[in-house]
Amino acid sequence: MPQSIPPTEHTDLLNAAILAISEDQIFGFQEDPFSVIAQRSGQPLELVLERLRAMLEVGTIRRIRQTLVANNLADGALVAWCVPEEKLTATFDFLFQKDPFSGHVVIRSTDENIPGAKYRLWTTLKVPAGFSLQEHCELLLKKTGATSFLLLPAKGIFTLGVGHVRRKKCEPGDRSPTPATMMVPSVVHLSELEWKVLTLLKRDFLPEEISPFPWRRRAQEAGVLEEEFYAVARSFEERKLLGRFSTFLEHVKPSAAGIRVTRFNGLFHWAVPPGMEVEAGAQIGRHDILTHCYWREAGPDFHHVNIMGVAHGTDRARLMEHKAAIDEHLAYCGIPLLYTNVFWGGRSEIKPSEISPQIYQQWRGTLLD
Repeated sequence: MPQSIPPTEHTDLLNAAILAISEDQIFGFQEDPFSVIAQRSGQPLELVLERLRAMLEVGTIRRIRQTLVANNLADGALVAWCVPEEKLTATFDFLFQKDPFSGHVVIRSTDENIPGAKYRLWTTLKVPAGFSLQEHCELLLKKTGATSFLLLPAKGIFTLGVGHVRRKKCEPGDRSPTPATMMVPSVVHLSELEWKVLTLLKRDFLPEEISPFPWRRRAQEAGVLEEEFYAVARSFEERKLLGRFSTFLEHVKPSAAGIRVTRFNGLFHWAVPPGMEVEAGAQIGRHDILTHCYWREAGPDFHHVNIMGVAHGTDRARLMEHKAAIDEHLAYCGIPLLYTNVFWGGRSEIKPSEISPQIYQQWRGTLLD
């Protein structure tokens, strides 16, 4: 009798129970992460392994990997690009396909005709320590149709995570019991051995690697003892270089059955009085709906916005209800809101930003040839 194919949609009840944990609830380094997911989700390990493999193979999950706090491993920024409309598609394709240091690539639009609306293309960018974000973007100007850019480095990080399945149950105003804690990016320098382990630690898992104690193979590949691999990984966690062990859903495109995880994403902008950024970010960032929340100084084109957050959902009006609840909470906390707006996401592609100095040198040399 042929073996039955397990359900692969995120809406399946067992898959949803697994994903509610595996998306963004496994923190730091785990020697046996899939067993932790099984324990936390209340599902048998063999079922968890089977479902994750199946969802990865069909693309419901686009990647499974150990995430890094890349802001502490490389200089980074959100970049807003001004691109003529007729060159927007080609520039988007170049940044996604030919720049491994640009991660998220998104075309955005606003409901209002504001000066910042000319910045249609938005990317996240990381360059290894010792290289320049400014020079990187100036090089891209020569290779693409972009005419100008604005660098928006994070001065503070309040929220950084995914968890789309879990967030589907969020009600407007749902928030943590306490304000978010701000993390300040601080680049850490690594040894040759640490880079070797880190490179293997962050690599996406193949379906056949989804098994108990998956790092054993990676330790062998690194040419180090398993315990040595674990020790280096734990040192990364102690230095706040590791994020979560995560399963990333394909939340931009529909599944094979036409089911979407999300349909809309909003980049929310808030301007609060100078000196209140930390307090405002802590109150905004505690809201459950936000996958990202940063302190960024956007300047006059964006009415001096200084807090940005991202939220995803299947209903645009519902996302605006969430934003209205955040705005009301700011007022309740006595934080004046000087300006606010939403940049809606359209076409988008997502890939992890490369952070290796060696790969950067090779890429830069190729581009300059």
